[in-house]
Amino acid sequence: MKRLMLKSIAAAVSVVAFGVASAQDIKERTIKFAHQNPVGHPIVMGMEKFASLVAAKSGGKIKVNLFPGGVLGSDQANVSALQGGTLEMVVLNTGILASQAKELAIFDFPFLFSNTKEADAIVDGPVGRKLHAKLEEKGIVGLSYWELGFRNITNSKRPLNKVEDIAGLKLRVIPNPINVDWVKALDANPTPLPFPEVYAAMEQKAIDGHENPVTVINANKFYEVQKYLTITNHQYNPQSVIISKKFWDTLSAAEKKLIDDASDEATKYQREQNRAIMNTALENLKKNNMQVNELSSAEVGKLRDKMKPVIAKYSATVGEASTSEMMAELAKLRK
Repeated sequence: MKRLMLKSIAAAVSVVAFGVASAQDIKERTIKFAHQNPVGHPIVMGMEKFASLVAAKSGGKIKVNLFPGGVLGSDQANVSALQGGTLEMVVLNTGILASQAKELAIFDFPFLFSNTKEADAIVDGPVGRKLHAKLEEKGIVGLSYWELGFRNITNSKRPLNKVEDIAGLKLRVIPNPINVDWVKALDANPTPLPFPEVYAAMEQKAIDGHENPVTVINANKFYEVQKYLTITNHQYNPQSVIISKKFWDTLSAAEKKLIDDASDEATKYQREQNRAIMNTALENLKKNNMQVNELSSAEVGKLRDKMKPVIAKYSATVGEASTSEMMAELAKLRK
């Protein structure tokens, strides 16, 4: 009994000592975390979850201040601030980071993923980690990948029942080359714009439409300035959760683990929320008088064919090794 009591006391002392050491490794810090979508969007819900987890895990020592809705400027401006060390965290379309590491453009390939199961397996596996690692020499550390969802086309001109109906439309695209080229391949007119400018551009008829997942269309009330939504599911955008390397390098091992763990937990939550909200968002678009249609399988086949030359072009741009590795991993998943 005496020996058991001594063991219990020793264990208790060890736990207390470990707790004190851990507490000493956590400093008072503030993290600014930016994104383009507004409060209520599943990405912002993920940010809120992350902030809550970090506060809990750090005993309130690390505070995460959220800046949704593009209030700190465009994605490109946020990335520059992050590299400069004036902004700690951003979550954004992974393809936008192709300007930092060309291999990341592969995530903007049209029809790359058939479903979310494939996407999760790739981004959470060796391919996703390897691609994020390429950002470190640019002053960026990739933590995890969140989800925006499969993209669809909206416009204010006409319903799109066949691929030819897309021709002539002036469509906003994410500002990077592959998105410009796939819109050109459909004989439409691509207009690269930062996301905060999209609503006004559609309202003023400077552009006819754009493309985004239904959760984005709904959260930003694009139904107020767009009449038609066509379900094409032509592109899936992983969202990179990134942190400034300048800031990351100031963290203790305990702080890094805390942030990594919070990011992983928030990732699971964010994807669950995004997938749960999809149907609700689509129903709300219909209630707000958007006319929604889905391309037939034959028309989707034509859409895929139109985009094949673009995929071939950018397969060479991102590099044979990255393209081959991605396609090999996808082939394994599809067996």
